[in-house]
Amino acid sequence: MRGFFLAATLLVATPALADEVTGTILAYDRVDGLIVLDDKTVWSLEFVAEVPEGLVSGDEVHIVYETAGEDGITKISAIHRK
Repeated sequence: MRGFFLAATLLVATPALADEVTGTILAYDRVDGLIVLDDKTVWSLEFVAEVPEGLVSGDEVHIVYETAGEDGITKISAIHRK
């Protein structure tokens, strides 16, 4: 039983890993808070603390985000215009 709890704890305590991407904005929907980059990835800005003002299609941006392994993106930490 003790081994089960240890294994369960390790599965739940998956560390967040920081990652980043740079790309050019193809589309920016301010109302829905979505950015589509030139590689066709869609980024939700729902929980981003500060989005640079005046972002437009064609701007190059650098996005720093955290992932939880194969569970996907958990948080966008920052967006910077390049």
